[in-house]
Amino acid sequence: MLSGVGYALLAGLMWGLIFVGPLIVPEYPALLQSFGRYLALGLIALPIGWLGRKRLKQLSLSDWFTALKLSTVGNIVYYLCLASAIQRTGAPISTMIIGTLPVVIPVCANLVYTRRDGQLPWGRLLPALVIMLLGLVLVNSAELRQGGPGFSWWRYLSGIALALVSVASWAWYALRNGRWLRENPDKNPLMWATAQGLVILPFSLLGYALSCLWLGHSTPDFALPFGPRPAVFIVLMLAIAVLCSWLGNLCWNIASQRLPTVLVGPLIVFETLAGLLYAFLLRHQMPPLMTLCGIGCLIAGVVIAVRVKPRPVQALVVPAEKPCNSKGV
Repeated sequence: MLSGVGYALLAGLMWGLIFVGPLIVPEYPALLQSFGRYLALGLIALPIGWLGRKRLKQLSLSDWFTALKLSTVGNIVYYLCLASAIQRTGAPISTMIIGTLPVVIPVCANLVYTRRDGQLPWGRLLPALVIMLLGLVLVNSAELRQGGPGFSWWRYLSGIALALVSVASWAWYALRNGRWLRENPDKNPLMWATAQGLVILPFSLLGYALSCLWLGHSTPDFALPFGPRPAVFIVLMLAIAVLCSWLGNLCWNIASQRLPTVLVGPLIVFETLAGLLYAFLLRHQMPPLMTLCGIGCLIAGVVIAVRVKPRPVQALVVPAEKPCNSKGV
């Protein structure tokens, strides 16, 4: 149990870096950042996959197809929407919306994995949901006050919508990925993280090439293929790929294999808190009081959710069959 929580903490500290990446290179479109990150991940996974090729051969065709679906939804779709949301709303608001995952995932687990992991009482989850909603309202209000003369409601609301799509994408990823890992306890989490990086490589390469063609047509002044700051962009993509996509996913895979979904879900709060910390460090400022209150509500909501004990799985009682007599009746 303790080791699983520790690995979830490490994953959160790694994943928190993804909230500041789009702020370091704001002139780069989210599409280029998303495909660049996972292209770097695929290239990094190649030598790791070669060294672990014996373990990768244990995967069936169905396993590889599952890895492709997980990588597409939980990596490319998730990060593309998240990077776009951060550029539209700023890191704190996007971070707090992603911060609802600690409650969203247990709620979804209640609906999907009740018969295996037990069920969290819905009535006792309600206070956590209300408190986290209050936290989101407080942080949004604080950011709106800093909107400035160039503020656009359309850009702001579209960013929130994209952040919500990110929540849905990652919630599905966490549930499906955790299910595969628990159904395959003999499979190495390192191998599974590497497989997801390998399977997304050709699609990331194609996506990056198409992104360059689109940028060359729509923004001819944009320097291609690596943008106006190629050294910063390449180093940033490699760093995010290693720390967030590979190492972070590896730690999360280990935690998912050791903890039930209803418990590992709330531990994503480490990612939210790390993202807020990094974002305000990048701004060189302290969070305003209203944002701090929102963070406090988030933490309180997660603590309440974690303290709710799941109901034990009810075994189905099957009535015993009556013995047959000599006539078979």
